[in-house]
Amino acid sequence: MIVFLVFLFGVAAVMGAYLAVTKLPGYLAQRKLDARLEEVTSVPKEATGDNPELVKGSEEGFLPVVERFTTSTQKGANLAVWVEQSGARISLSALLLIAALLGVFFGLVVAGALRMPIGWVLGGALGFSLPFIVLRVKRTRRLRKFEEDFPEALDLIARALKAGHAFATGLKMVADEMPEPIGPEFRKTFDEQNFGLPLKDSLTNLTTRIPLLDVRFFSTAVLIQRETGGNLAEILENLGHVVRERFKILRQVRVYTAHGRLTGYVLLGLPVFLAIALAFINPEHMQLLFRERIGHMMLFATAVMQTIGYVWIKQVVKIEV
Repeated sequence: MIVFLVFLFGVAAVMGAYLAVTKLPGYLAQRKLDARLEEVTSVPKEATGDNPELVKGSEEGFLPVVERFTTSTQKGANLAVWVEQSGARISLSALLLIAALLGVFFGLVVAGALRMPIGWVLGGALGFSLPFIVLRVKRTRRLRKFEEDFPEALDLIARALKAGHAFATGLKMVADEMPEPIGPEFRKTFDEQNFGLPLKDSLTNLTTRIPLLDVRFFSTAVLIQRETGGNLAEILENLGHVVRERFKILRQVRVYTAHGRLTGYVLLGLPVFLAIALAFINPEHMQLLFRERIGHMMLFATAVMQTIGYVWIKQVVKIEV
């Protein structure tokens, strides 16, 4: 049964990859063209007080009950913010359903491979946490990309202010000309203040969606300048220069700590590599770790100590800039 399920999963993965490579680019291009044609040919509706199009709402998944129950809790609300910060176009209900299915699948595979009940726990935990790990990686990469492009956005706004444009026009220029993720985020900020939301609330929402120190500096500088006056263009140029210099120092630090980080990766991967090698060289010797109770305790202690050692080395080579 396990072999059959693995075979079905492999066939589905191969067919999905083939369809994604052959059909997906044309489908995405056609969808983008249709959206653009609909945007050009649509007739704008008259803006009235009862128009529901002006009300900002959240997109619910195919399980609205699960969606509402999840977002009603603090952890569910934080998870929804994480999904928005990662840029993933997925609802909470779909994310939880995928995590549950992967948990069942990995639990079945690991339990069948180890032939032990603990395999359900290990495989289920691994499969359930996999979507959230991917979500965390996407969020980190998106925030890092935003931080790298942020000085260019500040310079663009500063040049717009020097040319005599309003601050809102600078936001619109960034939204129109900058790529993902900085363009869409500034588009949301521009639309919010353009539809009547106070600038302070719009910038606060931006700092909530993008929890970066530089964005908070930007928001604080703009709000203080509106209260006290001053040369906002010069302030934004100085802020962009500071961000660039910090990135320069950060890259120098990564070069200096490359040896320590590589050591951590080697020490983390070496026991796993040796365990796999010994499993092929002397399977009976390795089976003792999985059959005997003392072997289970040794495996658990090894995993805990490896994790502590990796986190320790990670903190040693981590330098805040």
